[in-house]
Amino acid sequence: QVQLVESGGGLVQAGGSLRLSCAASGRTFSTYYAMGWFRQAPGKERELVAAILGNSAATNYADSVKGRFTISRDNAKTTLYLQMNSLKPEDTAVYYCAAKRYTGILTMAPSYDYWGQGTQVTVSS
Repeated sequence: QVQLVESGGGLVQAGGSLRLSCAASGRTFSTYYAMGWFRQAPGKERELVAAILGNSAATNYADSVKGRFTISRDNAKTTLYLQMNSLKPEDTAVYYCAAKRYTGILTMAPSYDYWGQGTQVTVSS
């Protein structure tokens, strides 16, 4: 079993930055686990923000965040990160981290087995 806990959300003005963290515990957080960040705004479906390979060799981003957000992971610290810069009001959502024992990149929410509880990000205009 893997437990995921997100932190770092909050209220920020448009153009600002936030760094989300996702601390993993339980089974070994290793290069065997694909991980991703998703977000869900009120009345909308959960959507991919970014995904990363277990060994960080490859990443995948939603078009809406390319060039502004960066996903990274520190397997030694069992932590996943999402650096968010140049935030826009449309980035407002609950952000979730997800994990699955898989040696590739996963971009679809139903593919993931483990989810955190989410952290709220609100961007004011």
